[in-house]
Amino acid sequence: MALRSTVFRLSVTASRFTKRYASTASVQASNLPDGVKDAIKKETSLPNPDPPSDSQTARLVNDQLGYMVPTYVRPMPMFHKAEGCYMWDVENRKYLDFTAGIAVNSLGHCDPEMAKLMYQQASTLIHTSNLYHNPWTGSLSKLLVEKTIEAGGMHTASKVFICNSGSEANESAIKFARKVGKTIDESGAKHELVSFQNSFHGRTMGSLSATPNPKYQKPFSPMLPGFKYGKYNDIAGIESLVTDKTCGVIIEPIQGEGGVNVASEEFLIALAKRCRKVGAVLIYDEIQCGLGRTGQLWAHAALPKEAHPDIISTAKALGNGFPIGATIVNDWVASKIVTGDHGTTFGGNPLATRLAHNIVGRLADAKLQKAVLEKEQLFRKHFARIQQRFPEIVSGIRGRGLILGLQLTADPSPVITAARERGLLVITCGTNTLRFVPPLIISEVEIEEGMAILEEAMAVVFKEPEAVKGTKGQQEMS
Repeated sequence: MALRSTVFRLSVTASRFTKRYASTASVQASNLPDGVKDAIKKETSLPNPDPPSDSQTARLVNDQLGYMVPTYVRPMPMFHKAEGCYMWDVENRKYLDFTAGIAVNSLGHCDPEMAKLMYQQASTLIHTSNLYHNPWTGSLSKLLVEKTIEAGGMHTASKVFICNSGSEANESAIKFARKVGKTIDESGAKHELVSFQNSFHGRTMGSLSATPNPKYQKPFSPMLPGFKYGKYNDIAGIESLVTDKTCGVIIEPIQGEGGVNVASEEFLIALAKRCRKVGAVLIYDEIQCGLGRTGQLWAHAALPKEAHPDIISTAKALGNGFPIGATIVNDWVASKIVTGDHGTTFGGNPLATRLAHNIVGRLADAKLQKAVLEKEQLFRKHFARIQQRFPEIVSGIRGRGLILGLQLTADPSPVITAARERGLLVITCGTNTLRFVPPLIISEVEIEEGMAILEEAMAVVFKEPEAVKGTKGQQEMS
């Protein structure tokens, strides 16, 4: 790989410098400053070193950063192209993607079928607003209901509200639960909403109020009134948590950002039973764990009907990268919502809904879902080997399908950096957890490739603790 301009300026010419310092040993034996030696060593030993401060990437980033609200911490690579399970940065370096845009690109990047439909619909009709009908909003709604029931998910699913994102889908669910509570008790006493520790439901004020993370709530406090928080998988605590004042309970069957924590069947059955008893709406947030990621269309589809929800919120994979969300409800909830109660300008536009219609049909495919379960086992085989190699570092393996977590006893952020600089993109979640949410179409060869890189990265980090700096900000909730 060509040496960066800073290094060039410190040598007589690029060719003479490369010839003279072709090996790490030569560099270390030279009289160059230590910082330059380190830069040369990194540049010549890593396939994808993060771009240095004088690179094309850095110039682009620095030119743009001053105009952007600083809500994210991003590593230096700037991506401009992707295909399947790979992405390329502006310096044409290739990365295998185990993140899928945070469980979004389930059918891979730049899916050809999706691109073709996008062009066709963009040339036909993009937006009309919800003042008028279009052919695709209702078609997508019907498909979501039919596929949900067919897949063994929420058996009472009947109607859908189409919106633009996961946060908006959860906002809709929260509002619908509040409306149900008002119709049951006109005094307004039945208004409390329950969520659980380590959950993540979004950053808008309603969804943030249901996300009990002080780091994110405190800057915007006070939160909306009426939210209570319980302990995940705590059956004993359900009765005191969910009361006659509860209008709704929102829970992720598998917590994504919270650490890939899986709710037990016993807990969800007990929770649903309590909700029915007190007349509370049960909301399953399947924004990250749904739409085929567990090897079933919905993560709750394996549960008995008595544990099914009244509302499902979904987004992420629904558009495979194109912004869209949906809130699926049963007749009990839908009957309480009347014209004017809720709305959205962009939600349900023909372009988004036509794309999602195609994507849902493909994600519901039994062959795809079977393959997800087979790929899960391949990941688990590699995780077991890594755990055997690093028994003091890897303390657990969690998840289902292709939403998996490798629990570490140490900060995983240096592993993120080391993997990225070797051509693999991985993210974190919860506390010290590596999260794996690759495209569902990932091949066995690509899994083998990525896991080999991960193991190499972990070996470097945990054998040479000072060799790699961490990468912060690689999860929504930290």
